[in-house]
Amino acid sequence: MKFIDKLRASAVKNDSLVCVGLDSDVAKLPAGVDQLSFNKAIVDATHDLVCGYKPNTAFYEARGAEGIQVLKDTCDYIRAKAPDVLIILDAKRADIGNTNAGYVQFAYDYLGADAITLHPYLGREALEPFLAREDKGAIVLCRTSNPGAGEFQDQYVDGHKLYEYVAKMVAGDWNGSGNCMLVVGATYPAEAAAVRQIVGDDVWFLVPGVGAQGGDVQKTMEAAQNSRGDGLIISSSRDIIFASSGTDFAAAARNSTELLRSEINTYRKGK
Repeated sequence: MKFIDKLRASAVKNDSLVCVGLDSDVAKLPAGVDQLSFNKAIVDATHDLVCGYKPNTAFYEARGAEGIQVLKDTCDYIRAKAPDVLIILDAKRADIGNTNAGYVQFAYDYLGADAITLHPYLGREALEPFLAREDKGAIVLCRTSNPGAGEFQDQYVDGHKLYEYVAKMVAGDWNGSGNCMLVVGATYPAEAAAVRQIVGDDVWFLVPGVGAQGGDVQKTMEAAQNSRGDGLIISSSRDIIFASSGTDFAAAARNSTELLRSEINTYRKGK
């Protein structure tokens, strides 16, 4: 199945544009709960409410071999428990030649991820090993959610701000297999609207920044959804997985996920 078809099917199945970020910082886990058990509990509690899970590799790489094994086991568990839900590896990779081939093998083949986040700075030629996999998603950083994003992204290239130029290139020349997405932060709704204007309806966004970073759901939906009422996945991490630090953490995560899904759907066109 092509990536874009799986993406759309996942959103339809659970009537959801929510992606839960599995940023499972071991320093914040409830007492007596290990990282893998925590992830499994979150998946068990939320898998019927989401279209994706997004583990950020930093929280696993920091623990060395044990953390990488937890990441692998988490991906395997999601695939078994919720095979229709996307696994998005938040790794922000990009390099050249055989290095990228190694990243592809790790993300797509070893972990079984459906998509990975990527830097555009090295250009299309460098990212070709990712772009060539029609069954997998290449999610390219465009207008990120961090406060300092404009330092480079707002600089002008050929009459466009850099993030606009990235959007134009990814939506056009890079997206021959229809498997590209763009990272567009919820903290910059005006910029999200500009990107949507550039790329049209068919390029989907991964939207971080709602919740702890201050992004507003209504403004995000008004700016970033397409004319069909989809075209974006809104990612939330801390506000969901750490909604409670007690023994009820999984139930609290479910409640937070339900609330976010409901709020997003309130502002979807056609709903």
